[in-house]
This record gives sequence, structure tokens and C-alpha cells, in this order.
Amino acid sequence: MDVKEAGSLPVKKGQYRMTVNGQEREAAAIPTARLSDLLRKEFQLTGTKVSCGIGRCGACSILIDGKLANACMTMAYQADGHSITTIEGLQIEELDMCQTAFLEEGGFQCGYCTPGMIIALKALFEENPHPTDEDIEEGLAGNLCRCTGYGGIMRSAWRIRRELNRGKREFGC
Repeated sequence: MDVKEAGSLPVKKGQYRMTVNGQEREAAAIPTARLSDLLRKEFQLTGTKVSCGIGRCGACSILIDGKLANACMTMAYQADGHSITTIEGLQIEELDMCQTAFLEEGGFQCGYCTPGMIIALKALFEENPHPTDEDIEEGLAGNLCRCTGYGGIMRSAWRIRRELNRGKREFGC
């Protein structure tokens, strides 16, 4: 383990292993390193945005073992041994259902909140493929958008729900 000086106290770096977007990854980080920093700086996965840094805006939304989480509030050591999915993990060969809905319904403007919104919808629709409007609003409650007024975001969610309710396609967010 490396030792880094923090004032006069030595801080030991730990080795953390996790599966990120289907690939085994490993990185050294101090115990107080945020997962968002590890993803962005060590793994160059910059789709996960950091805005508030206190878990209120949802820009850093990721999935840990399939469950929605804020990367800015998760320490790197907490991800050790777990499976992490970021926005980059959704687009393997083609856009998934959530990404397509956002494009076709104008679910974004500046785009900064879009990765977090899409990840939040992925978590919602994987848990409940037929959510009510109230379920959708609750599923997106931890994600803020300062540009769109949420109209396009809700249209995107409704489009996904319509396609799933029609049986048009398997859930692919």
C-alpha cells in the first residue's frame, strides 16, 4: 500500500476491485475517496457527472448491484467487490430504450443531468416495468434538471412505459 501525507498523518491507500460496466477494474485510492472521483479520474468514465457533491441533484446516479446510488455519496471502499453500472455501461452496441426515448422525446436540453436521469429511469423500470405517473415522479425525485421543466423527461418515461405496456419490446434500459 502507498502512503500519502495528509497534514502530519500518513494515509494508506487501499486497493479496490469492482466490476464496472461488465469489466473487472482495480484502483488504489485513499479511504475517503468518493466513487464518483474514482470513476471519472481513474477509469475515465466521465458520463457520471458531479454537481452538488452532497447527494441532492442526482447527476452522479449510478447502479450498484442494480440499485440506484449517488456516486458522490459512495466511498470507493464501499464499492469494493460490487458491480457498478454507469451511463457508459448502457450503450454497448446501440442505444438502449431509455437513451432512445430521451433522444426521440427531447428529454434533455443542456444534457448535464441526462446521464443521471437515464440511470434513475433504468432502475425504476427494472424494478417496476409498469409504473404509474406517481411512481415515475417518485423514481425521479432525487434527480434535478435546471433546464427542461421536466416535460421532455416525463414524455421519455411515458414513452418507455407505453412500449413496455404494448409488449413492443423487452425492457432494455
